[in-house]
Amino acid sequence: MPSMTDLSRYLPVLNSGRWFTQLPAEFAQALLQMAKLRTLQTGDALFLRDSPPCGLYALVSGAIRISGQSGVRNDAREALLVMLTPPQWFGEISVFDGSARTHHAHAAEPCTLLQVPHEELLAWLQAHPAYWRHLAVLMADKLRMAFVSMEEQTVLSAPLRLARRLVGMAQGYGQRTEDGSTQRVLAVTQEELALMIGVSRQTTNQILNDLKGRHILRIQRGELEILDLAGLRALCQ
Repeated sequence: MPSMTDLSRYLPVLNSGRWFTQLPAEFAQALLQMAKLRTLQTGDALFLRDSPPCGLYALVSGAIRISGQSGVRNDAREALLVMLTPPQWFGEISVFDGSARTHHAHAAEPCTLLQVPHEELLAWLQAHPAYWRHLAVLMADKLRMAFVSMEEQTVLSAPLRLARRLVGMAQGYGQRTEDGSTQRVLAVTQEELALMIGVSRQTTNQILNDLKGRHILRIQRGELEILDLAGLRALCQ
């Protein structure tokens, strides 16, 4: 297990996240003391749907795809829910209910994560029950985001959904601190964006080309660069 000194290099990333910076010092220090360093290569599985609880994770570099699948065999279709980027913490649902994972988590690119093992975290929380509330806040943030996404899928046009998704990704889905920098280069493909907003790749390509023509985005192989974040935000109204 890495020492606190080894993990100190990741503190600037962790401290750019709203949830971690608001934790009481005792809880934040305990998470780091329990944490193990994990590295993944592109395509590696962190965990799969129906796998047992394995702890709480903090993503400190790279990107993680959270996805599901509907249908069977040749009719199976992937549902890409979200692309996580630093400084996201995730995995808290299984910490609460002890049940199996609800979705797949794969590395979209080489990743570094901190893993707080399930049993160690439960034992610490049993000895310090007051800190359960802070994990509940993390889960409540995800629930709010899920409700917003459900509403957007129902009532918003595809261009508006795509613009909001890109802004959300740039801002770490609300997890970055107010003074934290936005991420202007997003490691996401057109196909992945299409899966996230529930439209065809052709429609996604048309929307992206329109944004490119307005000099809001630069489209590159396997990634998008936001050139005009203010302009992109304006389209989200």
